[in-house]
Amino acid sequence: MALPGQGKLAAMTTPYYLPACCTALNDHWPLPVAVPGVRLLSTRFDPSQLQADDFNRCAIEPIKAVAKRQAEYLAGRLCAREALRRVTGQGHVPASGADRAPQWPAGTCGSISHSTGWAGAVVGLSRQWQSLGLDIEQLIPAERAQRLAGEILTAAELERLQGLSESAQAQLITLTFSLKESLFKALYPLTLKRFYFHDAELLTVDAQQGQLRLLLDLSPEWQAGALLNGQFTEFEGYLLSLISIEQSAKK
Repeated sequence: MALPGQGKLAAMTTPYYLPACCTALNDHWPLPVAVPGVRLLSTRFDPSQLQADDFNRCAIEPIKAVAKRQAEYLAGRLCAREALRRVTGQGHVPASGADRAPQWPAGTCGSISHSTGWAGAVVGLSRQWQSLGLDIEQLIPAERAQRLAGEILTAAELERLQGLSESAQAQLITLTFSLKESLFKALYPLTLKRFYFHDAELLTVDAQQGQLRLLLDLSPEWQAGALLNGQFTEFEGYLLSLISIEQSAKK
């Protein structure tokens, strides 16, 4: 899959079995701003090509689910294992916790995301990064975006839709949804507290970057008013967003 500014991507070999349902893993950075020490691995996957013994041949613990969920889980874990191998030299497979969140090896942090036919994972070292939150979404069609707007956007965010075309509104709604998903993935491992779309607000969007404000207290370190920056890019009908929290970040 060629992404903006990358040209052709060469097939990447790994020391692990690659199932027919997944394309060769890509080690790339389609986002606009580099994040030092962090690797992003991705693959395209096709649930119809999933084989009964793929989990076993990939040395990944199987899950009980429909084929679509199995394929996206397998694809995400393949990306996570290879990202960990490239960052640490050890190819661990993150287990799922009781809350279904990935359990990253000591000394690392990461995030996994998938959408229709695409899966990816980012991994970094804990000495550099407190947490990482990755999200991939297909662009929401205009009619559906209008139906979902009230569930995703705060009153202030809804006001900013005024005067935009339907397509521009759908794009902004998708972006807000994705950045808030990335925010949750970044903050949940630090606070172990769930929060929802109206508990954060997208303040600004400029040059493929955005700033969000937390609207509730999650922990003594992460309280209402905390500002976090994210970045994003669009490609082939997808929107990819990332929030990376440095160890030195002020809460």
